[in-house]
Amino acid sequence: MEPLPQQITALTRTDHPHPRPVPASVIHPPLTPTPHTAMRPEEIPPGVTAVTLPDGRRVLAYTQPAPAPAPPPPVPQSIPAWAKTTALLAPAIGSGIAVGAWGLAAAAPGVLAMASALWATVAAIAVGGVALALITRARRPTHITQHINARGFMSRANGTINR
Repeated sequence: MEPLPQQITALTRTDHPHPRPVPASVIHPPLTPTPHTAMRPEEIPPGVTAVTLPDGRRVLAYTQPAPAPAPPPPVPQSIPAWAKTTALLAPAIGSGIAVGAWGLAAAAPGVLAMASALWATVAAIAVGGVALALITRARRPTHITQHINARGFMSRANGTINR
């Protein structure tokens, strides 16, 4: 037989009379165990679960919380079209710049020679222009005739220039 819960007893003094009699049920409670009522599911606190022991009894016990489910693996995202285009154009642009630099390096002596020839051409054109101006000026003198007319005080003047 299982041990009963603690018994409640009342201590009374025998040297003094008790003013009123105490019922026997207070001094000695009934020895019959009280029936245990099951808890409703909403009364069970978190972290406590009803479990069945190997001998068949159902009791409340503290349990470990269930581990959180693992997050789903990340979904691979597709590469945007602008990134693909940039990735494809980068080597083409880089190689084009490299070939251009190599071409300038190879053509540098020719470019320097052409620059000298270009300056010589500019100088020849300038000398020819100055010579032509001097020849035409020396051939005939310039004669300018002005005719200015104005009618009345504060009127507008009209004129012509003849060479």
